[in-house]
Amino acid sequence: MAASRKYPLELRERAVRLYRTAEPKPQIKRLAIELGVHPEALRSWIRQTEADRGERDDRLTSAEKEELAKLRAENKELRRANEQYTSIKLTTRLVRAGIEASMGSIGDSYEVSRRWEFHPPPLSEPCVNLATHTAPIVEPVGNAPCFQ
Repeated sequence: MAASRKYPLELRERAVRLYRTAEPKPQIKRLAIELGVHPEALRSWIRQTEADRGERDDRLTSAEKEELAKLRAENKELRRANEQYTSIKLTTRLVRAGIEASMGSIGDSYEVSRRWEFHPPPLSEPCVNLATHTAPIVEPVGNAPCFQ
């Protein structure tokens, strides 16, 4: 849903048209005061119109902004789908290893594991082996004890 605008679209178009057709160009601040809008709002409208007409290269055009918003939304959806896939994949690996995945539905394991990144619970030997993809340590390494 688009945010509501403080100024009507007609006022914006009229203000930009007045600025662009005036000779000599008026001060933006004076024109804004005459029209009852904030000077920075008018300046922004003028710059956006110039970008849309190809007169400026330092701003995205309105079409580019719309495309960028659509791509960001698509990217967000793909990230969400990827997290669900990763969650289901992790749940499947835990079940195959004989470890109860989670208390909730399939897919919760990934979310739980993300929370554990900051406050990990103590892991049993099968969990450590599954997480590290290694066999149990049977010889001490440095001062670290081995599993028996």
